[in-house]
Formats: sequence, C-alpha cells, structure tokens
Amino acid sequence: MAAASRDLQGLLAGLDPTADVAQRHIWLIDIFDWLRGDRASPQAAIGRVQLLLDAIEARPELRERLRAWWRAFTQTVDLTTLLADYGFAPRTAFASELSERLRRKILPGTPETTDASDLFRMVLPGVFDAGWIALLDETQLGRIGALLADAALDEDGAPRWRHTVMDAVTYCSSQVVAAGFSPELRLRMSTDAVGETRPFHALMADLDELREQMFDRPGEPRDEEALQAAFVAFRDRLDACRAGAASVYTHLEDNGISVGLVFRLRQLRERVLRIRELLDCLMAPNPGPSVARLVGRLVLAGGERNSIRALIASNSSMLAAKVTERSAETGEHYITRDRASYLRMVKKAAGGGAFTAVTVLLKFGIYALGLSAFWSGLGSGLMYAASFVAIQLLHLTLATKQPAMTAPAMAARLRDIKSDAAVDDFVDEVANLVRSQVAAVLGNVLVVVPTVAAIALLAQFALERPLLDAAHAAATLKSLSLAGPTALYAAITGILLFSASIIAGWTENAFVLHRMDSAMRYNPRIGAFLGAARARRWADFMRTNISGFASNISLGLMLGLLPAFAGFFGLGLDVRHVTLSAGQIAAAAASTGLAVLQQPALWWAVAAIPVIGALNVSVSFYFAFRLALRAHSVSLGDRARIRNAIWARWRSRPVSFFLPG
Repeated sequence: MAAASRDLQGLLAGLDPTADVAQRHIWLIDIFDWLRGDRASPQAAIGRVQLLLDAIEARPELRERLRAWWRAFTQTVDLTTLLADYGFAPRTAFASELSERLRRKILPGTPETTDASDLFRMVLPGVFDAGWIALLDETQLGRIGALLADAALDEDGAPRWRHTVMDAVTYCSSQVVAAGFSPELRLRMSTDAVGETRPFHALMADLDELREQMFDRPGEPRDEEALQAAFVAFRDRLDACRAGAASVYTHLEDNGISVGLVFRLRQLRERVLRIRELLDCLMAPNPGPSVARLVGRLVLAGGERNSIRALIASNSSMLAAKVTERSAETGEHYITRDRASYLRMVKKAAGGGAFTAVTVLLKFGIYALGLSAFWSGLGSGLMYAASFVAIQLLHLTLATKQPAMTAPAMAARLRDIKSDAAVDDFVDEVANLVRSQVAAVLGNVLVVVPTVAAIALLAQFALERPLLDAAHAAATLKSLSLAGPTALYAAITGILLFSASIIAGWTENAFVLHRMDSAMRYNPRIGAFLGAARARRWADFMRTNISGFASNISLGLMLGLLPAFAGFFGLGLDVRHVTLSAGQIAAAAASTGLAVLQQPALWWAVAAIPVIGALNVSVSFYFAFRLALRAHSVSLGDRARIRNAIWARWRSRPVSFFLPG
C-alpha cells in the first residue's frame, strides 16, 4: 500500500488544469489505470478510491486544483453526448454499425479529443470497471460529489449537471420520436398497441412540461407535486412509446424478419431505458447512487458497443428463429411416422438415387472437357444445382438434404418440454427421424450404384471402350478411400448442407418480408406480361418452392466451387456427398471390370460410404439442431434430460431407430 501511495503522490503532482487537452485526458486515463491496479479484485480498486479521496481532501490546494481541472474538463468536453449517445449506433443500420465496430477494433483511439464518448472508452474500457463502480457506497459517492461540486449555478439556480442530464434526456427522446416516425416502424406498429393516444406525437410536449416544472421558474419555489405529476406523465408516455414499438415484433413474426428492423427496435428500446436511467439521476433526492449505476451501465454498454459478436448475436436471434421456423415447416414432410410413409420415403429416395446416377455421369463428362479449376467447378456446380432442382420438382428425395430441414422441425417440439410425457414424445420423433434418414440414404445408395453401373456397361458396349480409363478409375477409387481424408471432406460437406438450409430459410424469409408473392400476383406490369391467372399460379408456385430452389441452387454451387476456391488458396479441400460418391465408385468399378473385386482400393472406397453418409447427415443435423435450440431457448437442463431419454430408448428398443413398428 505504501508503494501505491507513492505512485498516487506522483500522479497528483501531475494534476494541471492549465495543461492542453491531450495532457489533461492522459492524466485522467492514468488515474483510472492506477485505481484498477492489477485488477485482482474490485474490492482492491475500492481501497484505492479511498486512498485517492483521503489524499485530495487532506490538501486544500489540491482540492482547488481538482475543481479547476474539472471546470476546464466540462467546458472542453460536452458530456451530454456521452450520456445521450454512448453505446448507440450513430446510424440505425446493421451493416454500418458492423463496419464501425470493425473500424474501432482496428484503429487506435487518441486522448486528444473533445468527444466524450471516445474518451470514456479509453478511461473506462472494460467490465472490471463496472464491477468496482457498483461497489461504491453512498459515503464515497457523496465525497466524490463534494470534491467535484461547482459553486456556479445557472440562471434558474439549478446545478449545471442537471441541465446536462436534461439535455441528454431531450436528445434521447428526439431519437425515440424519430425512430417511431420512421416508415419502417410506423407502418408495422399495431394500431391496438398505439391506440388513439399517439404517444410518439405527444412525447416531446410532455418532456417540455417536465423541463418547465424542473427549471423554467426562476425566483419561484419549485412545486414538487406538479413536478411529480409531470414526471409521471412523461414516464407513462415513454412506456406507451416502448409498447408501440414492441408491437412491431408481432408483425415481424407473421411477415418475416429483417435484421435491420430488429436492430432499430433494439436501439429504440435501449434509448428508452437510457432515458429512465437519466430521469433517475434527476429525480432522486440523493443522485449519487443513480449516477454510479448510470456510469456502470455506460461501461457495460461501451463493451457491448465494441463487440462484434454481441451485435451479431443480439440481432440474429429472431432471424434464427424465423429461419428455423421456415425450415421446420419444410422438415415436417421428411419425417415418417408409420409403415406407409416409410415406404413412400424409400420410393422417393430410390427415384432420387436413379436421377443422381445421371448427375454422376454428367460430372465425369464435365471433367473430361479439361477446363480450368474454376470453370470446371462452376460447370459442376450449375449441373448439381439443376439436378437437385429437378429432384425437388419431381418430388423425389436426396437423403442428405433432409437433416438440416428436419432439425428445426424437431426443435420446434421442444417449446414445451417440461413434462416426462413431452420428453417421451420427442424421443419418439427422434426415432422417426433417424428411421427416415436411414431409409432415404439406403434408397439413394442402393439405387444409384446399380443404375450407374448399368449405364457405364451400356456406354462401354456402345463406345467399345470403358466409360473411364484405367488411370481415371484408379484415381477415383483412391480419392474416395476411407484411408485418406474422406471423413474430413464428408464433415465439410455436412457443413455445406447446413449452410444451404440457412440460405433457404433466409431466402424464404426475405421473400415473405418483401411480399414478393403479392407483387407477382398483383403487380400491373407482371399481370400484363403473364396474365392474371398465370401470375397467380406463378406466385403460388414460387411461394411453395422458393425455399427448395434457394437450398438446392446454393448447395449445388457450393459443392462445385468449394474445391476450386480451396485450391486457389492451396488448401486442397474437397467435398464428399454420400450419393454422388457411391455413384462415382460404381462408375469406376464398372469401368475396371471384375478384376476390381480383387483390388483393396475398391473395398477401402466402399467402406467409406457409410462413414460419408453418417457424417453428411450427423454434421448438418447437429448444426441445424443447435441453431434451433438457440432459437427456442431450450435450457441446458432440458437438453440433458433429452439426451438421457434418447440413450434409454437406444438401450431398450434399438430396432425402432431403423424399422417402423
């Protein structure tokens, strides 16, 4: 403690109210660095606060220097902007805020500034500061206030800091009104929530009344009863504005989520809360604790304002819920619950396998053209996309497309999972889902293999040469070998499958949000071009299939282009899709002939097929299910109950995961 006292004496000796802006602010940063110490504990910082107060109060000339420094500081730096705007985005747009946070992450700040927000970020940069500020007791806060008290009053006799806080309330309120009047929010607010009071219209008038009762009566005693009435009226009006803005969420749930709108709504809500905190400072008989709470909140808001992860997480939660909800609607069609639906799934998967056989042969044809890596990947991606879309329109099934769609459908059943019966019902759905996946994978693989082999033999008979030459066939088998990086590539493909489902949900959400089906149905130009009846049919068709189109096209392009882009960066990554890989093995084996049965390379490749299928399915399902759990806010305790129930079902009735009862 003696060493800390010596350090403090040196810092206090450097207190110079006549120094330039940069030096005054550097001194302030140094003082708070000293208060934090080694950040061992907030209590240690409180002890240093006590030392600082004792040292200043013991020396009258130091108290006067500190007050002069404070006067120079408040005259140079506008604290109103700190109180009103710190922690908020300068523009209510997600993309611009993201770029602003990236800029602050990369570029250092400077203490040579009159921007109170920039300086505050350097003086109180972390959560630790909020911790020790919260521990300040009323006695310490009173001593701090007495040290910084300025005898100068404004013309109405009120301390200057009260005017600063009221100005901050005014700035925040104007921002709330501007957001409420913006067409993006105004047109989506519920008339029932807003009512006839039109809270955004009257908010500033109520604030003017509050200001008049607090300040604008020079020479007259303040009417405390009228002041409280004005405060209550403004507070109630503020709550009405907040309720009106919250009604926009209902519109978004029904009509699609916009990250930009969610960002605006969160900003508006946080500004309302800031106004309440500022009013607490103005109305409290002893403002010290309220000011300390406000400063602590500003520290936390600054941390959140600098966090890119917090920005993305806070503004993507509703979008995640909507994406998973859209996927859940589609995923329900992929879950079989009885023998009849199980057989229908097998038939659809068999059709998908047969169609994929054509896809495999077209892929070999594209590679035979000898194009560069990018153009070969683009051609393969477009071919995959066309093939997947055709499978969709023919109402067939590609097994690996299911998991990322079915996971949200499963998680949607976890909204009410508190009872044991609800857990048992969910485990039944898990068994139904696994059974459906097994049926789809087997249907795809068991049909694509003989179909590709038959086509390869027919091509060999017609062309009088194998579909693949010996070198190409051997390279194909080697590339698909379980002894190589096939498992890693299969897991990467699972991530691509999950990504395609996210793109599908996002696209359908945007389609609904921007009312594209209504535009296609009623837009005069589209109606004149297509005709009213055909425009309605196209609108219904796109509303039904837009999610599948987005998923299939994006997946096809990712499967084709990932190897090309990875190769450009020297990563050497590839994709392994279970149905396509099985077809490639069949083509290589048929081109080699019966001698291939004696080659270990064939059996290593065959052994990789179940691994590829398991990783394709499990990885895509895992990520989709985790996203859905987050969207539905399922607790860790409920997740543990679910895991235990699934393992219990596996031990007691393992066959139920593979065959219908």
